[in-house]
Amino acid sequence: MNSQRPGRPKANLEIDLYSTPTGARAVENPVRRAILAALRERERTFDEIVALAGRAKSTVSVHLQEMAAAGVIGSRADPEDSRKKIFFVSGDLVASVSPEDRVADALAAYAGAYQAGSGDQNAFYRLAFRTIRVSLMQEGILLDPLLSRAGERIGQELYPAVADPETGAFCANIARFWEEHRLGRLEIAEAQPLVLLVYDCFECADLPVTGKPACAFDSGILRALFSRHYGRPAAAVETRCYSMGFDHCRFEIVAEDGRNGA
Repeated sequence: MNSQRPGRPKANLEIDLYSTPTGARAVENPVRRAILAALRERERTFDEIVALAGRAKSTVSVHLQEMAAAGVIGSRADPEDSRKKIFFVSGDLVASVSPEDRVADALAAYAGAYQAGSGDQNAFYRLAFRTIRVSLMQEGILLDPLLSRAGERIGQELYPAVADPETGAFCANIARFWEEHRLGRLEIAEAQPLVLLVYDCFECADLPVTGKPACAFDSGILRALFSRHYGRPAAAVETRCYSMGFDHCRFEIVAEDGRNGA
């Protein structure tokens, strides 16, 4: 198994946390983490999982049985051959814990200080958000999957307030909402594909530079908003971020079928 393949976990001390109907489950074994990463991409047959895992069928079978018992995965009969099963992830990825991703710098360098009487009613809440986020990063705990789903829920609730059948007006409504709630300054950079830039991003402007995008919450909101707007699933792919060393965040909005929805 090639542990360096994009989207697949490396064989180190990383731990993935999954939610299940009976509570959170920690998955540390690199083979299981690789299997779950593959199943998050799509459902797979037993033979496909064996090929991806690079382990004996008996070994893979034990892993699948134990993960099924823990409620992390499920299975159903293959419609083309009832003797075989198709496996899928039944729990949601909540967070990842990685010693390699620990942020060793002092929290104060990024969290800043709350200035009473500044007139900014949202200053304290931004400070609280940053402090929690950086504190978790210092321990190597990444909550991006959970933040993304939380953003999607908020995007679903927000959509009626910003909806407009015309994409330009829709983006203008989103930008107005972003500015009114001190989330940042949102601009349209390109129309085809649709590219949005966010300056002074509340989610990441004060985070340490890690070389990785950090706006999972914003991405979730935008994904939900544009999925509703286009009438089909859309992705908000972050290609630039303050945490990547840029002075803005850049999101490319693309429908899952690969076409821009405008």
